[in-house]
Amino acid sequence: MSTQLNKEFSKRDVQRMRNILTGNTADNTRVQSGYEKEKKIYVEGDIWEENGKTWTINNGLKQTITKHDKLRQIIVMPLKCPECDKAMKVNDLNKKMWSIHNKCFDCVVEYETHLRITGKYKEYEKKLMNANKDSFVDDYEQAVEAFANDKGETYMSEAGHAENWSKTEVNPEVIKALKDNIKKLRELEL
Repeated sequence: MSTQLNKEFSKRDVQRMRNILTGNTADNTRVQSGYEKEKKIYVEGDIWEENGKTWTINNGLKQTITKHDKLRQIIVMPLKCPECDKAMKVNDLNKKMWSIHNKCFDCVVEYETHLRITGKYKEYEKKLMNANKDSFVDDYEQAVEAFANDKGETYMSEAGHAENWSKTEVNPEVIKALKDNIKKLRELEL
């Protein structure tokens, strides 16, 4: 009877069963020669490059890191507020406060109330208004530079014909006046 079992199960099968019973399911059942790839074990938060992609482990999952991840973090509102850990319901107030302050509406109200009590709200308000003004002036300056450097270009019409749109000459005094206006806006404090 024992000779019959030897014929049915190979040494490799018996070793595999031992490995399963002892909980060593990843152990090899035979010796193999040749190239063996170096195995690297990564833990939560590690960042590495493999096959031209950047990878990380986030919440136990292996994920690629793309150039859009930082943008996604800024835009996507989390499920709970990072400041108070309460659920951030998707409504206009929370969306607006998240885009400005990176916290929920209730936390912003609480913070601004604290500032009013301590008498620091006017300074906070001025800082917010000046940051908004500076952002507007930056956009305005980019538009003026684009306008001043526009050379006129060739465009394709819907019919497939090339159209040359020539730029009309801009008076240098107009550009100078716009740049002076930008300078005044930069110096202006609200």
